[in-house]
Amino acid sequence: MSPAWLFGLILVLTFVVLVFALRPTKSEEALRQRLRTIERVSTGTMDDTASILRQESLSDIPWLNEFMQQVPVFPRLQHLLTQAESTWSVGTLVSGSFVLVIVGTWLGSFRAPTLALAILFGLVVGAIPYVYLIGKRYSRFRRFEELLPDTIDLMARALRAGHTVTSAIEMVSTEGSEPVASEFRRIFEEQNFGLPLREAMLNLAARVPLPDVSFLVTAILVQKETGGNLAEVLDKATAVIRERFRLRGQLRVYTAQGRLTGWILAGLPFFMFVLLNLVNPEYEKILLTDPVGQKLIYLGIGLMVTGGWVIRKVIDIRV
Repeated sequence: MSPAWLFGLILVLTFVVLVFALRPTKSEEALRQRLRTIERVSTGTMDDTASILRQESLSDIPWLNEFMQQVPVFPRLQHLLTQAESTWSVGTLVSGSFVLVIVGTWLGSFRAPTLALAILFGLVVGAIPYVYLIGKRYSRFRRFEELLPDTIDLMARALRAGHTVTSAIEMVSTEGSEPVASEFRRIFEEQNFGLPLREAMLNLAARVPLPDVSFLVTAILVQKETGGNLAEVLDKATAVIRERFRLRGQLRVYTAQGRLTGWILAGLPFFMFVLLNLVNPEYEKILLTDPVGQKLIYLGIGLMVTGGWVIRKVIDIRV
């Protein structure tokens, strides 16, 4: 590694550490916000019609939060964090990924023959937090799908007992299991703050973009507009959801071999590369140092990505 490249890495890491060390704490930022509000009220500059809507904070640093609010990709990351039910902020996620990219590139530069391969290794390391969040969101959605039929049954029984839709939602929020309870609790709280039922249900469909949730939201909204027996509608929706869930379980059994094949084909080259490198580093040296070998590495990575995409399309059967 050249001295200029090492100096740049140390400079960036020092800047990141200083930003984290010198940023105000949440209590200090809340105190500053409170003092600014009191100052505006005392000087008469506070607008009486100021919005009371809650805005998601993307970072604890004020100027960085304002910048992130203007870039569309950062609210999408906040949406991902909300769906994964993570306590991280967008600023923490982005800065942590940036540090991982720098550290991964630095570590990769010791063995990678070219800077491009070192940067590629750094990008792979930097993508670890996003892969973790996507996996956490997937697990949460799977749990939501499993609990949704029982949740709809609970709502139907509450409606037959004489409860309103709002009371049935509150009952699910208190007696249901996570993560269904927290999502329905949010619907109930949004209604308490004056949001119409239609908007609250559409927000649920946006937070949990599952077909079964769309069925539930559509059934409730259509019944609210056209009338009818909502309990009977929910019973039919539950039957459809349970049948789809059973069919998806059968398809997962039938496609298990294809998924296992995809994971083996994707992980075996990297496993063998690390194993051979530990046993005999000179054996793979020509692949890393020769220009033809480097081109073959790029070609192999591209073909692996293409093959993974094809396998996923083959086994991803929509129900």
